[in-house]
Amino acid sequence: MLDNDFDEGKQPMGDHLTNWANDYDIFDPAYIEDPFPIWDDLRDACPIAHTNRWGGSWLPTTYADVTAIARDVEHFSSRNVGVVPPPDDEDGQLPAGIPPISADPPEHTWTRRLLLPWFSKDRVAEYEIATRELCRRLVDDLVEQGHADAAVGYAQQIPVRVIGIMLGVPEDMSDTFTGWVRDVLEFAHDVERRSAARTELVTYFLGEMEARRGSDAPDLISTLLRTEHEGAPVPDAHILGTVALTLVAGVDTTWSGIGSALWHLATHADDRQRLVAHPDLIPTAVEELLRAYSPVTMARIVASDVEVGGCPMREGDRVLLNFPAANRDPDAFPNADVVQIDREINRHVAFGAGIHRCAGSNLARMEMRVAVEEWLARIPEFELDPNGQVTWAGGQVRGPRTIPVVFPVLQAP
Repeated sequence: MLDNDFDEGKQPMGDHLTNWANDYDIFDPAYIEDPFPIWDDLRDACPIAHTNRWGGSWLPTTYADVTAIARDVEHFSSRNVGVVPPPDDEDGQLPAGIPPISADPPEHTWTRRLLLPWFSKDRVAEYEIATRELCRRLVDDLVEQGHADAAVGYAQQIPVRVIGIMLGVPEDMSDTFTGWVRDVLEFAHDVERRSAARTELVTYFLGEMEARRGSDAPDLISTLLRTEHEGAPVPDAHILGTVALTLVAGVDTTWSGIGSALWHLATHADDRQRLVAHPDLIPTAVEELLRAYSPVTMARIVASDVEVGGCPMREGDRVLLNFPAANRDPDAFPNADVVQIDREINRHVAFGAGIHRCAGSNLARMEMRVAVEEWLARIPEFELDPNGQVTWAGGQVRGPRTIPVVFPVLQAP
């Protein structure tokens, strides 16, 4: 089963599909499990699809259209980047949104500048030490078993703890954070579940902000509380939104990338063996795995009437920036549906495009690289458990949620 529930009356399309071009459903199990042939068909027949489901939206599938929309901040606003409309009362939970990702210029410029130092290459290099120690500890807990869930027991344990270090929260909050992030992103179509998670997340961080006000601690929350913009303290609402964004955007996205990489290596022995023999190829392989299994779809709201690819879009329409489909476009990538772990020219948009390109890309790349390096160093031979079941989650973020694997029993050091 895929861990997605559907509102009553929302019939999943699956085998009942009649036309993805005018009635797609990004929460349909068939779409989540294997969207690639759907995107291929749409590019040929209807490169920009439309649906009335989940509040209605447009779905561009070509690299050219997706990147053009992402860079057009005049006609496409980022005031709400969710793939489904928020509940009526949700804006009150985060009154400033989640800047900078939900901010348009000029607000976007200074709110993004607040975060960039935390994701610089030098700062990420500092986090790498703790990330590598964490990965080794996680693998050591698995090697003597001869089997594991590479998603639950490994991939999903890494980003939430790294972000926790940045936020200055105790490691025992990891499972709680994981639950909130999943409810907000994976179950975005479940209004009650999403709203409850957001309320708990907001309540927690408001409490942390009050507890750290006046602190000289080096964590992100304390630092933002000491920061000024144009001679005045950064408003609490902006700090709350930025902290929430750091957690939500930094966790599910990255563990989905790590999980997809491990799923690929479990199902492609040649690639796995090549990386074991040539670990110096892992950074290049990470870029290709990001391209081939890009996890994130973002949204834009049409700010003023515009036409894209012959499709007239009206003010207020929602457009889904289908970065995963763009990265599979054969007009942009030779052999786009083939994973080539030594692909040299790779201008993928897994981290988006334009002014909203992911500020945390350096951190995500590092976590993926280290996670793959440390797994392969200790578990070089593994494959899917024939008695297990791989499950996928999708919507805003697509990735494997369970990856049962088996491997030769090893001894912990």
